Amino acid sequence: MVNAPSSGGKILVCVCGGIAAYKVCHVVSRLVQEKFSVHVAMTSAAKRFVGPLTFETLTARPVYLSLWQNPDPAHPPHIQLAQESDLILVAPATANMLAKMAQGLADDLVSSVLLAADPKKIVVAPAMNKMMWQNPATGRNCNLLAQAGVGVVGPGAGWQACRTLGEGRMSEPEEILTYITQRLAAKTAV
Repeated sequence: MVNAPSSGGKILVCVCGGIAAYKVCHVVSRLVQEKFSVHVAMTSAAKRFVGPLTFETLTARPVYLSLWQNPDPAHPPHIQLAQESDLILVAPATANMLAKMAQGLADDLVSSVLLAADPKKIVVAPAMNKMMWQNPATGRNCNLLAQAGVGVVGPGAGWQACRTLGEGRMSEPEEILTYITQRLAAKTAV
């Protein structure tokens, strides 16, 4: 990670593959405006929804895409990103990524970063179809993560990309930003 002056701290945004990835662009932009030092890591599926160039432009930093990107044996990217971040936002937190996190699976850069991070530094913003959100497996995974100290913001209810109404929409960017700033403030108050 490049150390840049920031009054807000270092935030890593892990973008997963869901239609709500478009909302993450606004979240990242707002974090940068609030003077956070923002870095972005993306799953392969996330690149199908929003291109890395969008996040590179918003943050003025390279986007992390692979465990094998600029390998440095002394500083593996998944360990360095996990350790140097004050907070890690996973958005949209897909059912797949929540399951990986709950089970400790690490088969790409994002899931490896999350496994290497202190759970108390992680915030997830779930986003998925209402049936996926209501599935007992998703509930168990979210409960397990919350018990480990992972923060959960949302999801909200409303119109979904699959043309249905229900709970599972990723929280709106301003709600996510408020949650992040409150969580960081509580952490520094301790």
